[in-house]
Formats: sequence, structure tokens, C-alpha cells
Amino acid sequence: MLSIRDGNELIVRVPRNQAAETEQSADLVALRALSTGVRSRLPFHVADFVGQAPVGSTRAVVYQFLDGTPAEPAMLEYSADLAHSVGRSIAAVHSLPTAFIGDAGLPQQSADESRSAAASLIARAADTGRLPAALLRRWEQATDDAALWQFAPSVINGKLAADSFLVDDHGVTAVLGWSELSVGDAARDLHWVLAAPGEAGETTLAAYTAARSGGIDRLLTQRALLYAELELARWLLHGVANRSDDIIADAVQMLDALVEGVHSHSMSPLTQHTGPVLAVDDVEQLLAQTPRSAGSDAPRETPGALHTDSYDLSSFELEGELDSEQVRNSDAQASAVQAAAARTSVLATDDLDTGPIELPGR
Repeated sequence: MLSIRDGNELIVRVPRNQAAETEQSADLVALRALSTGVRSRLPFHVADFVGQAPVGSTRAVVYQFLDGTPAEPAMLEYSADLAHSVGRSIAAVHSLPTAFIGDAGLPQQSADESRSAAASLIARAADTGRLPAALLRRWEQATDDAALWQFAPSVINGKLAADSFLVDDHGVTAVLGWSELSVGDAARDLHWVLAAPGEAGETTLAAYTAARSGGIDRLLTQRALLYAELELARWLLHGVANRSDDIIADAVQMLDALVEGVHSHSMSPLTQHTGPVLAVDDVEQLLAQTPRSAGSDAPRETPGALHTDSYDLSSFELEGELDSEQVRNSDAQASAVQAAAARTSVLATDDLDTGPIELPGR
């Protein structure tokens, strides 16, 4: 962060690798697409692009500094106001008119294309020869279930996690990280919400449902849980692509843990036709082994205690309505909920340093 003569504060981000540079470029395209008119519909701030300067073989990009503290899921447990603010913020993004996405040349994915993308990911994971047959069956049954993929695409951030939100004592002040802004499946933005501890997830989803323009589709949470499990497949493919025996072994171990839950037959299915999800005790062990990012060799963080409050999938049977008695206290669903949070940032490429650069005119 740096300050300029008029007292304004700026953030300077310098990518350390090609993946981060690509992400930064996509973020700039998205920020330009978020015009003043679009931003006026959002109950939070979005960073303004200020300028750029060459740094070695790459470039430093300068943004407006945004006030706030990165959120953590646990914060939502202790502040219902914050949970409501987060729910309304996500709903505001998903309620944006989709036309500006196409005008900006950003990706637009139909429900069928979302289904095909999931099926393609599953097929590529299966081609590695390391995907357990039980998971392959479970996931293929989900992509074969036409009812699961009957939804209206909406504007999505595409990579939301708890720390995407900057917050203060009153709620969400800003949302960061727009590199995957697109039209697609709203379920992709809800992984981490489902993992919030205590009643925080319920509160956030209730606020989301109430604020979402046009209501929500009845199988939104099932798709969110499917996407959460598929993060493990993405981690496996990342290891194969990078020829990393350590990552491959890590992914295989977590997939094996997921299989144990599938075979337990004690928990809610992804769809009306598929098997159960991973047990809470298994997830606790799984999360202890979960890396924070695909590009980091830093020691893994030990997660806090798992919370077993979670969601009966029937809670969304009526579009636009959420029954609190149907949303709480099912240990069965906590597995995929927690897996969603664990994998949200696994493949993040945001390896960006920040630091001062000399701006023209200083």
C-alpha cells in the first residue's frame, strides 16, 4: 500500500508468476466491465483501476485502496448482521442484469454448458486412472440427472470465498477478486457459505434467498455440494498436469476419504438418485491435510474444530423460500459443506506481491 499527495491510498500488485499475471489481466477486464451503472446496483465497493507501470518482465497494477478486514467464516457465527450483509451482497451480484457480461466479452455459460463442463472435468479425472469407481458413479449420476441442471444462469463472481469480502462493524464494505466474473451457475459462489459455522450459514442463505431477484432454483445447494466435491478432482488434475507426486498422493488420499463416506449410506445425497456424502469425522481428517493453494509449498494450516450444523437439501424445494427448520443440524450434509470451503482456495493463483512503485508526477 502507498499514499499519494492528495492523501488517497493505493494498492500495488505485482504478479510473481504467469498464472498470477493472467489472473490479474482477467481481473482488469472484469473491473472495466463493472461500470458506474452496474456498481450502483451493488451494496458494496469494488476497486477502481488507477494505473500500471512496468516492473521487470511484468507490470505492477495500481488499484484504489478499499477499507475493511478480510472476512472469515467464523465471523458470521458471531454477527448475524454480518451474515445478512454477506447474503445480500452475494444476492446483489447474482441479481445483476446479464447483458453487460456479453457486452464486455466475458464468458457466458448456459445450464447445459455448466453440466457439460462438470461432466468433462469428471471424465478427465477418470482418465487419470486414480478416481475411485464409487465417486465416478456418484458424480456421473449427478451430471445425468437433468433435474439438477434446470436453472437460469445469472451473473456470478466465480471464485467467492470468505476472504473475498472486506468487512467492518456494519457489514460488507467491498468485494475483491473479479477475475472469473461471468454468467453461469450461482451455486459456484456458495461453497464457502454452506461451511459457515453454527447457524451462520442458515442466516446467510436466508438473507441471500430473500434478497435474490427472481428467487432461487430448488436444487441450488445440491449443485454447490457437487462443485465442492469436484474441487478434489481439480486438485488431482493439477497434480497430474504438474507431474507432482506429492499433490497426486494428497488428492488420492482425500478422494479415498470421500469414498468412505459414499459407502457409509448414512447421509443425504447430492441428488434424489445419488449416494451419500462424506462423514464429518472423515472431513475433519481431510481438512487437516488440505493445502491452501496449488502454487504454495508453505506448511498446511491446521483447521479449527468442525461444526456439524448443515443443510437438509429439501430447504430449497420452494423457490425463493427457506424454511429454517429444514436447514439445520444434519451431520450428513456437513461433509460436502466443509469440503466446499476446504477446496474453494485450493487452486487459487493469486500469488501477488504488493509494494510501492514510483508513480509519474510524484
